[in-house]
Amino acid sequence: MITTTIRVALGPRERQVLEGLAAGDTLMQVARDLGISYGTAQSYRKVAKEKLFGVSEAVAAVAAGYAANAISRPPLLSVDAPRVSASQRLLIPLIARGMTSAQMATEVRRPVDDVRADALDLRETVGARNTCHLITLLWQHQLVTADEVTRWLK
Repeated sequence: MITTTIRVALGPRERQVLEGLAAGDTLMQVARDLGISYGTAQSYRKVAKEKLFGVSEAVAAVAAGYAANAISRPPLLSVDAPRVSASQRLLIPLIARGMTSAQMATEVRRPVDDVRADALDLRETVGARNTCHLITLLWQHQLVTADEVTRWLK
């Protein structure tokens, strides 16, 4: 396995906002916890996404943030990975890229309702509160890896 290391430096608030999202908090909760306005939190998120290779979605920023060591990586879990179906496993890298259900459906050539159901089932299976939190939990189970994220960032 070839490991490519990429590094991105985020400012302290940019990092804190992304880490809050990665923990499963909403942007409003993150802003409240940091004692900043919602608009300010949005600005920090926007700058972080720009620094993290110009990704357009927060979920992709979390994945890229982990891969680039820009945010604190969660500890890897030694327990067995959650049981995910083959169709759900195909969606994992697409979710990590921030694709919508419609985009994923086109990519995997499946009906959008089926893709949406699989993505929701995946979130429920791993106990994720939202899609950013899903990336954190998948990272911990090594179902999303730095090498994989680095490949699609290039």
